[in-house]
Amino acid sequence: MDDLDRRILNILRRDARTPYTEIAERVGTSEGTVRNRVERLTNDGVIERFTVSTRTGNVKAMIEVSVAVDVDTTVVCDQMAEWEEVDFAWQVSGEEDVVLVVDCADTRGVNELITQARELEEVKRTKTRLILDERLG
Repeated sequence: MDDLDRRILNILRRDARTPYTEIAERVGTSEGTVRNRVERLTNDGVIERFTVSTRTGNVKAMIEVSVAVDVDTTVVCDQMAEWEEVDFAWQVSGEEDVVLVVDCADTRGVNELITQARELEEVKRTKTRLILDERLG
């Protein structure tokens, strides 16, 4: 991946619907080059998916999860990633092992996810932070 790929990705991160012609103009290359690079980045797995970020009025939160030392964190993370309200499931370093970014209709929904996580025998504890505001980087 070179500098041009990174510049294309930065534009797509902010708005995955940006037309290739606009991206080409902004990075100083042709539309065909942008199209070919996005296709290659997708085929190579650099671009995993194109997604939608919403402002639904829902409650967004980060649920930090600690699991037992003898647990395969990948298995737990993959399991939690399948939960409907989970936008992202990250394996992280530090005190917690998994961080879930969730989008729920209300605080009751967030609490239900916390309970669902705590009911897993692999989970030792959770810590939750409500997301008050977010900005694109």
